[in-house]
Amino acid sequence: MKKTVIWHTIVVLVIASMLMAFLPAAPAAKDEFIFGIVMVGPYNDHGWSEASYIAGQYVEKQIPGTKMIYIDKANSSDRPGTTGDQLAEELLKQGAKMIVFNSDDFKDASVEFNKKHPDVPVLHVSGDLAWKDGKNFANLKNYSNLMSQMEYGEMIGGCAAALATQTGKIGYVGPLINDETRRFANGTYLGAKYCWEKYAKKDAKDLKLKVTWIGFWFNIPGVTADPSTVSDDFLNSGHDVLISALDTMEALVQTKKAVDGGKKAWAVAYDYKDACNEAPEVCLGVRYFNWGPGYVKFVKAAMDGSYPNTWEWAAPDWKDINNPDTSAMGFAKGKGLSADNAKNLDAFIAELAGGLNLWKGPIKWQDGTVFLKDGEKATDQQIWYQPQLLEGVEGLSVSK
Repeated sequence: MKKTVIWHTIVVLVIASMLMAFLPAAPAAKDEFIFGIVMVGPYNDHGWSEASYIAGQYVEKQIPGTKMIYIDKANSSDRPGTTGDQLAEELLKQGAKMIVFNSDDFKDASVEFNKKHPDVPVLHVSGDLAWKDGKNFANLKNYSNLMSQMEYGEMIGGCAAALATQTGKIGYVGPLINDETRRFANGTYLGAKYCWEKYAKKDAKDLKLKVTWIGFWFNIPGVTADPSTVSDDFLNSGHDVLISALDTMEALVQTKKAVDGGKKAWAVAYDYKDACNEAPEVCLGVRYFNWGPGYVKFVKAAMDGSYPNTWEWAAPDWKDINNPDTSAMGFAKGKGLSADNAKNLDAFIAELAGGLNLWKGPIKWQDGTVFLKDGEKATDQQIWYQPQLLEGVEGLSVSK
């Protein structure tokens, strides 16, 4: 009798669980605010997209009643035939009341979505369509741009590379070519050149920065150049510091392999605060994005009905660039940075915090024409929109 009762109970539970599987999901809590993120890469890429994912988690912790949903790998390789705005529609169906497009690659998609849903707040990470003084201003409703002033992070990364290199040859593994990536590479060179001269006490003509672009933010086999091969080419041609500007970490991985094989080499990582964990002994540091405070600001505005039409170029918190609650970017030093070089790097960061402006002439473009005259300081527009790499930087300024 006891066995019969047990079996009867099991059968009932099985049938109940089967019925539950066909019931619709429980609706979101009435006061729950769902925000959706369209991510260009995997949410756990240890790079750009993971930084957005972490920021979404930060929002959930900081603002009670919020919930993140996301679609990652939103690119032509992982999701051929789909566009970012189509994926945002899916998030909308799942209850999203705000959409974050997390890449410059979604510029057109964010506009298409906004046209169809002008009452849904849109945050495009990077971009300039909401910049009234920018070249591409578009008067869109409920549309904002957010970007970190990573130019400072690039300068810090360039400084770390210049302090560490023993050959004077630095390799920069770049993604695709546009205004953003040119100004980041140029910021790297300015930081490297400054620290090479001031702290390493060496002649600028003996410092070489070469940029090789792979063609996208991360490797797409058959479409982009292989970043592992690009990294190896640098390491096999006398470049002893690699700086990654990709969403992924091939430069760091290949540098570690080279060091394991007997070379002296180091790398500077990008995007994600804990990137150095991939190869701590060769990592000089990582310049990383901290989207959390910015995401909180815009989600709060969406929740209370005060969503702005604004372009925000978020600055570091110079009191502590690694403060997770206040700074839009940071630099986490790696174990590969010697104590003396770390001290000099801190001194350089203090100079930046004190107002050091490296966007000051005389500076020339790669083709020898003048960017900034002697003593001239660049405007925000001149910094943001850079048509060429600088004189002293080897590499393509425009796509072939």
